[in-house]
Amino acid sequence: MPGRTPNPGGPEPTSSGPSDPGRGGTAPNQRLALAAMLFAVSMTFIDQTIVAIAAPEIIHELGLTSSQMQWVVNAYLLALAAFFALGGRLSDIYGHRRVMLIGTLVFVIASALCGAVPSGDFAQAWLIGFRAVQGIGAALMFPAALAVVIAVFPVERRGRALALFFGLSGALTAVGPLLGGWLTDWTWRAIFWVNVPVAVIAIVLTLLAHIPERTRREPLDLPGAALVAIGMGLTVLGLQQASTWGWGSAATWGCIVGGLLVLVLFCRLELRTRYPLIKLRVFRDLAFRVDTAVLFFAMMAFVPVFFFASVYAQVSLSASPNQAALYLLYFFIGFGLSSQWGGRILDKRGARPAMRLGTAVGAVGFALWAGKLTTLSMHDQWPYAALAGAGIGLLLAPASTDAVNRSIDASYGEVTGITQTVRNFAASIGLAVYGTVLTHTTADKVAATLRGRGVPEGAARDAAEAVAQSVTGNADSRGPSGGGPVAEVVRDSMQAIRVDFAEANQWVFYGMAIALALAYLCSLRHPGTRVTQEEPPS
Repeated sequence: MPGRTPNPGGPEPTSSGPSDPGRGGTAPNQRLALAAMLFAVSMTFIDQTIVAIAAPEIIHELGLTSSQMQWVVNAYLLALAAFFALGGRLSDIYGHRRVMLIGTLVFVIASALCGAVPSGDFAQAWLIGFRAVQGIGAALMFPAALAVVIAVFPVERRGRALALFFGLSGALTAVGPLLGGWLTDWTWRAIFWVNVPVAVIAIVLTLLAHIPERTRREPLDLPGAALVAIGMGLTVLGLQQASTWGWGSAATWGCIVGGLLVLVLFCRLELRTRYPLIKLRVFRDLAFRVDTAVLFFAMMAFVPVFFFASVYAQVSLSASPNQAALYLLYFFIGFGLSSQWGGRILDKRGARPAMRLGTAVGAVGFALWAGKLTTLSMHDQWPYAALAGAGIGLLLAPASTDAVNRSIDASYGEVTGITQTVRNFAASIGLAVYGTVLTHTTADKVAATLRGRGVPEGAARDAAEAVAQSVTGNADSRGPSGGGPVAEVVRDSMQAIRVDFAEANQWVFYGMAIALALAYLCSLRHPGTRVTQEEPPS
């Protein structure tokens, strides 16, 4: 495929190609730059898994419900999705290096404050609020970090560099469960404080790498930024709260439909704005549309699996945080082994074969994994967890890299903003939808179990709702408190309730398999063309 031509009317950056010297006439150190960006973004990936491992401990100490804990996870993802495009534009306008450093500082300060959450009435608001600030910091940091990698590597080496960037940063999520299990045994607060030394290393390496600064003299589309944040926020709010409000609630559908209408208004505004937050014309490229669709459905499985697999392990398998970390490690072994293979397929044959193979393997892996959840045995599940991870590893770097390389006349920062916004919005939707499914299904199954043991219908339903909303980890040691005949029956039924929770999780994991199957259908439409020539600097 021929390389894209420069946009004659587009703004010029203040510096040129990847090999140009940075400040002071010093050429950028590509290895140091890549290492710095990996350290920075590794915090955002590790946080997705490390919090999932600590979720039961956080719930127990702060007295949260499982729905509130899902908001602790989702506040980060939603803020990341809502502000990612803005982060990409700020990076283009004010410089990739500068915005990356600012985002890192915002992220690490918010992390420290998350770890300092006080117990009491303000705990939920404090933790959710600073998790959202963490997401904003990541939204500034990540697109700028990716743009730095693109800026310092020429196109003939960019495929391998980006495969390493996405593969290693994604594989570093495996550190989250292991580190989270170890730190949680000390205090769950340390899972946030661990970001401080990582951020210091990232900042020092960035300053040593002599990364060239690039800026563009363009206005910032603040109305667009506000609309995309409101639209995404309302949509995910409706999906998340459906477990509490109910699917028949006017508030549920008001938020979902209202959010979607705001997103439609956002798209109409962007098409009429001279300097839009997101240049939607990039979607004219069929391959880019396919890449984006594959990433959307894949992320509905990839990020939510951390939370749901961790809680499943600690509830249904009665696992400790360290044991739950090892359970998730099976997934990451498959992911890590296949991610570099996906990058090599991309360099040799393009993105299409890697995406087709990855989505198919992932769909089969999640479906087989779901079928084994009720065995309540890690030994029976690990091959299928690894297979599911291998599927995600195969497709993630090729789809992401191929999308970035198809930026047309948009800048790399803008296109990265699109793809990462789609990824994190999909993760938020997946977490919200699967959380609602899990809560309702768990309540139904537990209620049926209690009715079968002689508990009246109303009391069984109330007790089942309480169990579904207060899942905290080890079901044996943290059974429901209180006296009375119903509480006694619930405590005596914990083994059956663990099975009920495993059966409810089957619906979630089959949903992830369906998401990967939809991604496979999307991948069939990829034209198979490749971007092989250098692009104009942006």
